[in-house]
Amino acid sequence: MPLKITVIGTGYLGATHAAAMAELGFEVLGLDIVPEKIAMLSEGRVPMYEPGLEDLLKRHVVGAEGSTGRLRFTSSYEEAGQFGDVHFICVNTPQKHGEYACDMRYVDNAVESLAPHLHRPALVVGKSTVPVGSADRLAARLAELAPAGADAELAWNPEFLREGFAVQDTLHPDRIVVGVTSDRSEKVLRDVYTTPISEGSPFVVTDFPTAELVKTSANSFLATKISFINAMAEVCEAAGGDVVKLAEAIGYDERIGSKFLRAGIGFGGGCLPKDIRAFMARAGELGADQALTFLREVDSINMRRRGHMVELAREAVGGSFLGKRVAVLGATFKPDSDDVRDSPALNVAGQIQLQGAQVTVFDPKGMGNARALFPTLAYAPSAQEAAQGAHAVLHLTEWREFRELDPVGLGELVAERRILDGRNALDPDYWRDAGWAYRALGRPMA
Repeated sequence: MPLKITVIGTGYLGATHAAAMAELGFEVLGLDIVPEKIAMLSEGRVPMYEPGLEDLLKRHVVGAEGSTGRLRFTSSYEEAGQFGDVHFICVNTPQKHGEYACDMRYVDNAVESLAPHLHRPALVVGKSTVPVGSADRLAARLAELAPAGADAELAWNPEFLREGFAVQDTLHPDRIVVGVTSDRSEKVLRDVYTTPISEGSPFVVTDFPTAELVKTSANSFLATKISFINAMAEVCEAAGGDVVKLAEAIGYDERIGSKFLRAGIGFGGGCLPKDIRAFMARAGELGADQALTFLREVDSINMRRRGHMVELAREAVGGSFLGKRVAVLGATFKPDSDDVRDSPALNVAGQIQLQGAQVTVFDPKGMGNARALFPTLAYAPSAQEAAQGAHAVLHLTEWREFRELDPVGLGELVAERRILDGRNALDPDYWRDAGWAYRALGRPMA
């Protein structure tokens, strides 16, 4: 009999995983405790912006025109337990309020709610990012609560999704990591991922702790690389160097590589900041805190970039924001997403507003989420309207449409032609030739 799959938690990770599993040919049941989310997904709509996800969902959700009917949604753990052979846990693991540590209550609640309904052999697979040691604890709890006992096994299969590329990363992963304790669990997961494995995706089998550490280690390395080039931008500004040329030169070294060496206002979003903080907190609990002290500086450099952009903007408008209009292009933490969690762009916009400027924001996809988070900022329906009468324009999220803006046309709308490139993604000569004063982090004034 073909495996039947449930996906518990239908946020960004879960909705993508559920739709992708249906695309791979499985019957899938998605579960969430939020009725509005279940209703939306059941209609073939997604509660977030992710390129290609809604089309994938409609291709499989029950009731959609031309659908395979392999995907449906529920809020019943009892139904999920009866339906599924493999249960993927895809719930959120946010940072605890006022602490660095990870909040595990959603993962714990998922296991506690599902386990009593597992009456036959089943594999529960954690995909959420959790502190190392969690899987051992959850496996014991699962065996204790499940009527199937030891036949209800746990595995850990960390996710490596990039927002904006989540569908591709799920269907064609660059690696599949599984932490297992039995040959049966490994075989089941090989069956689940038969298609990507046959296409060449590496399948890495580990123990629980290693599987849990892979995601946080990868995110910590990435955060370190981003903060490294931003630290070099600080040195370049002090020394009169050009961080873009510096990054190009060191990027040719195959030991380093050129990816994620673009200096700017730093990283944000729902993963990197909270994951590296939770990693530090867990290392402290394990008595290995000295091994990760460097991550404190990584975090500090990242946050410092936001304040530095505010300082550059204040300097650009004459030393004070009072009575000044500032246009902010970008609200999401990265392009091709509507995610504004811990967004450097919104953080900068909020700081500038608090210092007296009238700030108007435009983002192609993140306006609704930005308004909910920062309701006191002004919002415009286009980049042009955001820039109307501005004394400075800040480019803070590298959307393609911002890179393609016409500086001549935009220059006719602003009060003064000043642009600060917080992502080092615009062509300085192009903007300067159109009469703009261009400034970017880590680059010479002219």
